[in-house]
Amino acid sequence: MTPNGLIQIGLYFVALIAVTKPLGWYMARVYEGEPTFLDPVLRPVERLLYRLFGVRPEQEMSWKTYVAAVLVFSAVGLLILYAIERLQGLLPLNPQGFPAVPTDLAFNTATSFTTNTNWQNYAGETTMSYLTQMMGLTVKNFVSAAVGMAVLIAFIRGFARHNAQTIGNFWIDLTRGTLYILLPISFVIALVLVSQGVVQTLSDYVTVPVVQPITYTQPKLDANGNPINDANGNPITETVALQNQVIAVGPAASQIAIKHLGTNGGGFFNTNSTHPFESPTPLTDFLEILAETSIAAGLTYTFGKMVKDTRQGWAILSAMLIVLAIAMLSLYAAESAGNPRLAALGVDQTSSDINPGGNMEGKEVRFGIPRTAIFATATTATSSGAVDAMHDSFTPLGGLVPLVMMQFSEVILGGVGSGLYGMLTFAIIAVFVAGLMVGRTPEYLGKKIESYEMKMAGLIILIMPFVVLIFTAVAVSTDVGKAGIFNPGAHGFSEILYAFTSMTNNNGSAFAGLNGNTPFYNIAGALAMLFGRFFLKIPTLAIAGSLAAKKTVPVSAGTLPTHTPLFIGWLIAVVVIVGALIFFPADALGPIVEHFQMITP
Repeated sequence: MTPNGLIQIGLYFVALIAVTKPLGWYMARVYEGEPTFLDPVLRPVERLLYRLFGVRPEQEMSWKTYVAAVLVFSAVGLLILYAIERLQGLLPLNPQGFPAVPTDLAFNTATSFTTNTNWQNYAGETTMSYLTQMMGLTVKNFVSAAVGMAVLIAFIRGFARHNAQTIGNFWIDLTRGTLYILLPISFVIALVLVSQGVVQTLSDYVTVPVVQPITYTQPKLDANGNPINDANGNPITETVALQNQVIAVGPAASQIAIKHLGTNGGGFFNTNSTHPFESPTPLTDFLEILAETSIAAGLTYTFGKMVKDTRQGWAILSAMLIVLAIAMLSLYAAESAGNPRLAALGVDQTSSDINPGGNMEGKEVRFGIPRTAIFATATTATSSGAVDAMHDSFTPLGGLVPLVMMQFSEVILGGVGSGLYGMLTFAIIAVFVAGLMVGRTPEYLGKKIESYEMKMAGLIILIMPFVVLIFTAVAVSTDVGKAGIFNPGAHGFSEILYAFTSMTNNNGSAFAGLNGNTPFYNIAGALAMLFGRFFLKIPTLAIAGSLAAKKTVPVSAGTLPTHTPLFIGWLIAVVVIVGALIFFPADALGPIVEHFQMITP
């Protein structure tokens, strides 16, 4: 660890905190229907959309109707994206002539982008046409993020209202989140990315001469693509001279902007933000990290404004940032320490401001270990899943950090909307446990927390680990699951555990080293993503409906203050204890045992 690296981490937190209040204030005005500076341009568009789709802004929904709207909208969107992928070969804007996406992969991808996961079992530049990338994947990046934000706003209304039977209108929340928040900010980010060299074009892929032509041998293939053997059964080879290279381009900047802002994470190119056409400079790298955490942080202030007590939002954000900072420094320390196996061979891994040192395997030399630590922690703390380094190449303890960030139910910032309503669920559990300690009915923000809320909160907390551990167990105990493992032993187990943790938490990042593009992983992964996304939204909105119908209880001497340092510490303890109790045995079989194998002579 170096002063330069610590300064970079410090600057990131300063920038994130700086944008939290203004962005949160603006989003509160958007969702509460108050005037904004974009009204002269966007208000007519908003009214037109309502007329076109028959939406009545004054008509609100019960929590059950809200759930039905979320599920129907998401199901229809999934089917449309699946159809676009399957019909890709017949549709325009396909200059490379890519054929239809295979059935199981199309199902996995449609599910992935509908759930805001953006898990990718494919290489974008060799699989998806421009039309699929724009009309299919980029559109889902916007609306899947807007759905998560809408559910959060409905959840907040449960605290803000009393004696109410409705929690808002999903179609209004969806439209306003997309139109007033995601679209304008993404437009600005895309312009900055293009100015730094991120590609944005509909032109065909570019063929350029290589700097140094090379020759190599490869098996000779017949017309069907099968190797040709000689009379003895040995493959016939041919010498090939490589003089030109095809460089993939496309409308990337527009997708990259929303993939980070909406905590989606799906890369236009296979190597994601390690690709110079997705993140060409240190400025774009920093901007992308800030973008994927800014709305999640800003929504904590939005929460405080909507419940008329901004101290509550700052308390939640403080808990999030404390855990995020500890995790970020832990990952930085683990990767800076390097690999003792290389040190035993005399390899210098000492870090300095001149020499990056440490474990540089799988990292961009443009960004180094500090920026990798910031990006990897932020992308798994949120549900972004974008990467600027290969997590599979981290040291065991370094790789444990992003895994644990997801195992905390992605509530340390978390996805746009989903992270905050997950953390508020933990807050409900925290005040309930505290109430049990003093023998008093717990209250949070003036609402009594009773058995119904706790049952729903229990479902929210337990569904994710149940799905992760069941699918992981199936994968490591069946031939179809083990067939995808390229790395034996503890690391191979870590790859599977990471994969299902990522998919169920709708993150999308991967350890790699696991062949996920098989019928088993495509289908199992799609189911994990669906369970992780929608099975949590239903009890979340059920809590919102229950709280909205309750009367507000005045603060008394026995009320637990939920904006103090004591509560912040207690909330952090609840999140950590729940995550540790559930996942420590599985982590011990993967990255922890791998660490001891690495340090054992």
